[in-house]
Amino acid sequence: MLQDSSIRKSLDQYIKRRIQEIPTEIKQTFPNIKKIWKCNNELDFLYGYYVGKIEEGSLHYLLKATRASAGGYVDTFEIRGIIETHKNELVDSIRSAIN
Repeated sequence: MLQDSSIRKSLDQYIKRRIQEIPTEIKQTFPNIKKIWKCNNELDFLYGYYVGKIEEGSLHYLLKATRASAGGYVDTFEIRGIIETHKNELVDSIRSAIN
């Protein structure tokens, strides 16, 4: 499905926009993450959280962008792989919010 370069480019842009929003979102939503979620490593916890949120948002975005039916097949591993190509940007964005 993501072989279409225009869809892939659009998805990359969506992911980049979401990553840019993360520092503000973290500061507003997660001021005391270690206390609330009882996690040892804020960065790891938030990384996993945001990969999941971006993946979920990407699925909705793709369905809307391609006007596909909800029953259509979308490979979530392919989407996660695309998100992982932005790993460094995502980690930097989270790190900037928690430091």
